[in-house]
Order: sequence, then structure tokens, then C-alpha cells
Amino acid sequence: MKRFCFLAMVAFLFMATALAQGRKQSGSDLYSVAFYNLENLFDTIHDEGKNDYDFLPDGRYAWGTRKYEAKLKNLARVLSELSRDKVPQGPACIGVAEVENHRVLDDLLKQPSLAHYEYVHYEGPDKRGIDCALLYDPAQFKVKGSKLVLSAPFQGDTTHLTRGFLIVDGELAGKRLCLIVNHWPSRGADSPVRVHAARQVKALKDSLFREDRKLKLVVMGDLNDDPMDESLQALGARKYAKEVKKCEFYNPWWETLEEDGIGTLCYRGKWNLFDQILISRPLLKARRGLRYKGHEVFRPDYLFQHGEYEGYPLRTHGGRKWLNGYSDHLPTIIYLER
Repeated sequence: MKRFCFLAMVAFLFMATALAQGRKQSGSDLYSVAFYNLENLFDTIHDEGKNDYDFLPDGRYAWGTRKYEAKLKNLARVLSELSRDKVPQGPACIGVAEVENHRVLDDLLKQPSLAHYEYVHYEGPDKRGIDCALLYDPAQFKVKGSKLVLSAPFQGDTTHLTRGFLIVDGELAGKRLCLIVNHWPSRGADSPVRVHAARQVKALKDSLFREDRKLKLVVMGDLNDDPMDESLQALGARKYAKEVKKCEFYNPWWETLEEDGIGTLCYRGKWNLFDQILISRPLLKARRGLRYKGHEVFRPDYLFQHGEYEGYPLRTHGGRKWLNGYSDHLPTIIYLER
């Protein structure tokens, strides 16, 4: 009898261990990568040579410690909840736009829910002082190298410059993954300015593929254009996966906007989807290693306004009125499986 109980206990422990390992393996097979425009994440200190005066205590938005700390807390909530329903460990990487400097990134990652993240950031040339950065979980993504490639002006236009192209090379699930984080010129500039930005990214992409034709590359950012616009076509971002040729990208957000009517920002009642994550062909066709699994716009109810601007993203300010919101953009996520 004792021997039977012992064998039963051993069998139970074996089955429990196998189930636990199975759950662990299942969880580790799915990863996520996200992008979020943080909408004017400024601290309360003036940066020499930058036009950040609106976001000072005596500036247009009366941007003091209380508002700044509330903004950090709000953003931390969003960033810490991205993809958690599908990937318990959260995103391996999160590209972000509109961060003022390393101080705001340090403060953001001091929020308890984000303490496991680190970041890659370079101070860029933007006149307002807003940059792109990449947050990453070192337990999932290993950074091997990074650089900021500065944008060349379009026909001498130094007013509408891209904020530089942040390239981060690393490993996810033991496989090489390269990311380029972007923030292209706003709609205050004409379309050719963003086409120029797209062609610069294409040149960077072509250079990376010459070094490694099987490179798994993700281009993400606030592109200030919709998926069907000329700039995305110049970059070679296609609507359907079956259309993607060598050195081109799949743009799943085209269908999301055009067929599902889902966007990431709303202007005068019309949804746009500027916040895109593009997937290179090797991530679509991979038989081994990482490959694209799916995508979504992160849309919990708390990110939306109620009342007069029902259904619009709940941003930090409406005019000069402090709404204590999150951003005028919604985050986007892609899923990769190993």
C-alpha cells in the first residue's frame, strides 16, 4: 500500500511538472512588440536650445509637478497592460514617440509596473525637443547595438524634419530582430515631406538587407500618414501578405482601418491610423524562429473620452483644459510566435 501511494505521488508530481513546463513553453512561444505615441511627455525643466516653453510651470499648459506625475502614472498604466491578456510577460519591446529627454524616460521607468524595462534613447535635433525611444524588457530582448540616423531635410525644409530614425538591433527568443522607430513630419507639412522620410527608411532597410537578406525587420512609428497613403507605398508596405515581395513589408493596419474602421487617432470625426508596425517578408515566411502571428489596436474603454467628444482618445489636454488623460493616440501591438 505504501509503495502504491509512493508511486502515485511520483506520477502526480511528474504530471504536474509536465503541465507546468507545458504552460511555460506555451507562454514563451508568443511575444509582443508595441508602439505608442506618448503625446508630449515633457518634464517641468527647460532644456537649453529647445522650444519647450509651453510645458513649463509658467507656460501655456501650466505644466507643474502634479500634472507631470499624473501623466507618468497614466502612461505607466497603459504601457504595463499592453498585450497582457495574450502575453503575460508583456511586450518585449515598445517603441515610443514624443519623449523629451532621458529624464522623462528615467521617471517613467521608475513607475513600479515598468521597473523591469530599460530603454534606448538618443537626443535628437527636434526644435521642440521630442524624440523617439525604445523601451525593452531585457529578460526577453537583448540589445546588441543601436544608433540614431539623422534625417536629411526635404528640399532644404528644416522646419518639418523627421525626428531621426532610431535603429535597434537585438535578439528576441534567441533570434535576431531589428527595429526602426520613427516619428515622421506632421500633417502641417505636405505629403512629399513624408514621402521623403519613407524613402530614407527604405534606403536604411535596403542597406540592412544587403548585409543580411533574411533579416527580420520591424519598422514602427507615428508615420503621420495612413497605410494607403503615398509615403507607405514608397516604402513598399503592402496591404495583403501575399503581395509582399522580397525586401518589402506587410502592413496589416491597412485592412484594420479600411475594412474594420479602427484607427489610432480621431480628427474632426474621422479616424486615421498613423501608428503602424510594419513586418518584413522574412517574418511572414519564416518556417523556423520568429514569425508574425497577429496584430491589434489597444482599445480599453478608459482610453476614450465621454461626453462632448464621446469616443475620441482621452488625451492630456483639450485646448488648454487639463483632461488628465493619456494620449491623443492609441497604442498598436503585433504578436510574434516562435
